[in-house]
Amino acid sequence: MAKRIAVLVSGGGTNLQALIDAQGRGEIVGGEIVAVVASNPEAYALERARAAGIPGYVVRRKAYPSARGMTVALVELLRSLDIDLVVLAGFMVILTEEMVRAFPNAILNVHPALIPAFSGPGCYGLHVHEKALAYGVKLSGATVHFVSEECDGGPIVSQRAVEVLPDDTPEVLQRRIMEQCEWKLLPEAVSLFCQGRLKVEGRTVRVL
Repeated sequence: MAKRIAVLVSGGGTNLQALIDAQGRGEIVGGEIVAVVASNPEAYALERARAAGIPGYVVRRKAYPSARGMTVALVELLRSLDIDLVVLAGFMVILTEEMVRAFPNAILNVHPALIPAFSGPGCYGLHVHEKALAYGVKLSGATVHFVSEECDGGPIVSQRAVEVLPDDTPEVLQRRIMEQCEWKLLPEAVSLFCQGRLKVEGRTVRVL
């Protein structure tokens, strides 16, 4: 049975597109994207889902009095869709622990830095690349990790680095990390999960 994948999005959905393209090339082995869930009804990612023939859903943060209320509603939706793997692809809402408890070691997130550097609360989007450039690092990159109750703190599945160049702006660095790291790492990690090849041992993820 193919694993049923839901991708959670908030914005443009470039990582979602990378997953859709990888699926189209037959690179998501043993899994299929069956739902795209947006926290924002205007998210362009929903257009990408529509174009690919994938059902789209909206669970708006503003429709709930708290992050917990939204998380509980999201868990109910994902359970009703019989989801095996949840992928956070530019999902800008901090979920409460109900999510992790419902899908232990079955939520993957991509973060645009080499965790533990430039991660945790407040490190999202362009902020991450601004911090990396301000610090003067020579390498940055992306990390795919399992989601735990600690923000950006779950076991690391894979990482890839790129050089930081002297003239980089946050936007230029963001683009390089997306193209060379995020769009490759995320589909690979999803495929490994769907093949049952990721084994979590404490903080370490082994690829079988």
